[in-house]
Formats: sequence, C-alpha cells, structure tokens
Amino acid sequence: MDNNVKDINIEEFDYPLPDERIAKHPLEQRDACRLLVRHADGSISDHVFSELDSLLPADSMLIYNNTRVINARLRFRKGENGTGALIEIFCLEPDTPADYAQNFASTTGCSWTCFVGNSKRWKSGALSAEIDIDGKTVTLMAERVARHDNTSVVRFSWDNHAVTFSQIISSAGEIPIPPYLNRSTEATDNTDYQTVYSHIEGSVAAPTAGLHFTEPLLQRISQRGIPRRELTLHVGAGTFQPVKSDTIGEHTMHSEWIAVGRPLIAELAATDRKVIAVGTTSVRTLESLYHIGCLISEGKPAGEVPQWYPYAPGHPSLSRKDAFGRILKYLDDNSLATLIAATRIIIAPGYTYRVIDGMVTNFHQPRSTLLLLVSAFTGGDWRPIYDFALQHDYRFLSYGDGSLLLK
Repeated sequence: MDNNVKDINIEEFDYPLPDERIAKHPLEQRDACRLLVRHADGSISDHVFSELDSLLPADSMLIYNNTRVINARLRFRKGENGTGALIEIFCLEPDTPADYAQNFASTTGCSWTCFVGNSKRWKSGALSAEIDIDGKTVTLMAERVARHDNTSVVRFSWDNHAVTFSQIISSAGEIPIPPYLNRSTEATDNTDYQTVYSHIEGSVAAPTAGLHFTEPLLQRISQRGIPRRELTLHVGAGTFQPVKSDTIGEHTMHSEWIAVGRPLIAELAATDRKVIAVGTTSVRTLESLYHIGCLISEGKPAGEVPQWYPYAPGHPSLSRKDAFGRILKYLDDNSLATLIAATRIIIAPGYTYRVIDGMVTNFHQPRSTLLLLVSAFTGGDWRPIYDFALQHDYRFLSYGDGSLLLK
C-alpha cells in the first residue's frame, strides 16, 4: 500500500467558499453558464459552456453518465389520521430485488437501504400514505425490517398490483436536491436536476456536470465528428459526504453501482481517441473499468473495486488495451452483454490516470473527495483553477458553472 496517499491531509484541500458563491438555482438556459478551460499547458481561459463543441480536441470522444435521478425522498406521518410525527425515508439503493431494473419494475413490493429521518419516533409498526396514481388512490406501506449503523432496510408494499415501484416513487417521492443548497425542493428542480440525456433510473444525486448540456450543443458535438457514448453509474448520497478525518486514509469511500455495455468497452480497448469524461461519476466509472480488468488478470473477484486497490504494491501494470481486453474475455466467457459491478475507488494525488484524457466538471466543495480527484488529474495544480474561478465570479457546486480540464 502506498501510505503516502493515505497520509494526505484533507486540510490541504480546503478553500474559502462564501455562501453567495453557491448557485441556488441554475441559469434558465443550461449552456449559457460560464466554462473555465484548463489547457494541457496549464494555462486557463474563460468561455461560455455553449462553446464546448469548439473547445473539445478534434480527436476526442465524449462519454457521459445516463443515470436518472429518482424521487428518492418519501415522507410519511405516523398515526391513523396522518397527524403524528413526520418520518422521512430517503431511498439509497435497492436491497430486494438488488437489481435496479427489477426493483423498479416490482408490482408486489420491494426493499431499499434507506436513511430514516426522525428515526427515534419510528420505533415499530408500519407507516402508510395514500397517493394518487393516474386518478386512482393507492395505499403505500413502509416497514423497517433491519437496522445498520446509520441506515435501515425498509420494505415497501402497496395495494394495487398493477402499479410498479417506479410509478410509486414518481408520484409519492420528492427529488433530493443537494443539502448544501439550504432550500426545499421546488417544482422546477424536477426538470433542472436531470440531464437532458438521463434515462436509466437509479441515482439519488445528479451527475451535475451534465446539467449544462442541451440538445443543440450535443448535436454540434456530433457534427464535429466527435463520438458521444453513454455509461451508467448510479450516484449515491455519499457523493455529498465531506472527508471528516484528518487524513484521507481514515475516510471510507461509498460504493456505487456501474453498468457499461460491451460495445463501449470494445471501443475503448481499440480507440486512439482522447477520452473526455463528463463529470466525476464518468471519470470514476472509466478508471474503475481499468482496475476491473486488472482484478480479472489476477484471478480476483471483479464485482467491486476496493477503495485502495489502485495503490496496492504489486498492482498489475497493464496497458488500457490489455485491461479492457481482459474484461471483454470475461464478458464473452460468461455470455454477458453488459459489465455490472460496483466501485469504491478513491482517486487522490498519487493516482495514475489510465483511461481519461480530459474531464468536464463543476466546482466542488472544499475538503471533498471530488476535489482530490481533480487535484490528481491536474498534477496537484487545482488551486490556481479555483482561485481563478473565485476571482472571476464563477458560480459553484451543483447548479454552478463548469470547467473543461485537459491533460
């Protein structure tokens, strides 16, 4: 294990972020926001996001996360008349069925790992709420079936088996905007907090770098001959979790579910194009693919990339082509069309990027693992980028402005 990485002090990744610099709402026109470009030579220039098509390298390919944010926050009131304590259930990831698609398609009930707000007031028994779906009243029940350190497994059931769980949460739930916005969810967030290309349900937070894209911009990128490709990482609530320990070695990374189709893996194994990832979730997925190939080469389980695996002594140093080739053989040997796995990797200074050549990303919270990821990509040169953004009135965090960082 490279202990130098684990000894990194998170205080080195702090910076002053006044509340007024945190964008509480997006701009009305998505691609009218600012775009900072950090060029390969380290220079910085100021642009508008709608110019991205002309700023991407001609020999690049753009890869983005097609996940869709679900209405993960459900509210129940205790008592027969719904006048008792308010209990908030925040769905994090499916428990039974564990597969996202199967869980959302369930018509007889399902279980999720959840955060429970006001948990002390829900000691036992089932909660219920009446919801309207297509003009019909459906009674939704929630029962806590297990407790863990800070999460619970909640079993959901309902009295109309013609209704799927996807319809249930779409009608009964609320889209979970980031806590640092310090405001309630508004009707506009139902559209604003989704990318225009989102279509695979499962995230509890948006891959926010993608929020700036519009259909015309995507078309202009294609017209330049730059391929656009999709993958899926379902963003978990852990993306908002700051590093609370002094050193990052004491920080436990959250696990996130990824799915990548065989055609994209084959293309990445063969292409000479520069890979530009949209958002840190796409970065994390693509870099995790390399390490999944390495795990397969070692005969180790490839279902989840461990947090510190990239830094382990004796880590196989495969080429990208070889690593991705191992995945292709694994898929073919198991008659799989899609690689489905999970990742816990932490990307921090000391990490060697194996797949991506650039990223589109927003401006991240101080002392966050996302800032560590940016620092690793820029060779530790993150502070001039953030100083420039602060000095030039850029808007920060999920609904803020964007950046294009190039190797």
